[in-house]
Amino acid sequence: MTCRFAGILDNQGMPKGRPTPSIVLTPEEREQLQAICRRTKAPQAEAMRARVILACAEGLNNCQVSQKAGLCPHTVGRLRQRFYESRLQGIFDLPRSGAPRKISDEKIAEVIRLTLETKPKHATHWSTRKMAARCGLSNERVSRIWRTFGLQPHRAESFQLSTDPLFVEKVRDVVGLYVSPPQNALVLCVDEKSQIQALERSQPILPLSPKRPERYTNDYFRHGTLSLFAALDMASGEVYAKCQKRHRQQEFLSFLKQLERETPQELDLHVVLDNYAAHKTPKVRLWIAQHPRWHLHFIPTHSSWLNQVERFFAKITEERIRRESFRSIEHLHQAITDYIQHHNKTPQPFRWTASADMILGKVQHLCKTLT
Repeated sequence: MTCRFAGILDNQGMPKGRPTPSIVLTPEEREQLQAICRRTKAPQAEAMRARVILACAEGLNNCQVSQKAGLCPHTVGRLRQRFYESRLQGIFDLPRSGAPRKISDEKIAEVIRLTLETKPKHATHWSTRKMAARCGLSNERVSRIWRTFGLQPHRAESFQLSTDPLFVEKVRDVVGLYVSPPQNALVLCVDEKSQIQALERSQPILPLSPKRPERYTNDYFRHGTLSLFAALDMASGEVYAKCQKRHRQQEFLSFLKQLERETPQELDLHVVLDNYAAHKTPKVRLWIAQHPRWHLHFIPTHSSWLNQVERFFAKITEERIRRESFRSIEHLHQAITDYIQHHNKTPQPFRWTASADMILGKVQHLCKTLT
């Protein structure tokens, strides 16, 4: 690539003006520039620059190209120089710094301080409009500041600290089963999902359609309730289940006897349970004592998240129960049974990744925050 005088000649035949870079295209560059010109969805500015460079490569000077493209010679000269220095990168828009910032650091700090340390009068949290009126900014600027610093005043989460005196020991015991299960044993996460309602919608459910979600009425007819007793095999993801009308000691003991029959007799059973009263009655304790292969592991109080079967309960509720209309208890029972049978054809275990130290560290951090 060389520079030549592509301007106008004076009376003596000498070129006038600044030296103009000569554009010589490789076959690949010419093909890409022509493709940009032909592309129907290409930005108009990029197509215009490609046409200018192709004209320059034909040997035309800036004045001739400007007349052909409908641009001023200065713009053509700038595009020629830009392509000469950056080649094809000069065709596309360059990064821009954007408009200068109009909000000072002090104003941003004030918005953050008010968001974190104060609350508006007669309200529990700030909104963008309330904060904008308080600080003299627009709603969009307040929203942008909150997004930048990860502030979400409209959101709130609940928490519950366990008061179990053996919290640490129980967490290490249960998590130890998940992370390093014992040899020649099954680890079963057992619980009951009680009071599953057979609700029949008062009107037919309207199906999904383009731009409109599935719709159902808020009123319904009650046809009774069921309790689902379930045991999740932590290693395989298989679920042992039984539906009962109630969830008392009798029903729980009946479910334990079912597990005794359906699980391999040569394996020990390590069962993760919560502290529901029906799990600790004298009859249940006596039955466990009469079956030495059973070992019960109770999770701490207010720690249902530690029992993996709760994740399965959330899954069946979301996928099969919540949005259905059940005509009777039998219809609900059949739906639950069919879902579990389908699940057990290709079971997938839930992957436990949290260590006991990680869990206890988060609880300790929360305790320090509260104090």
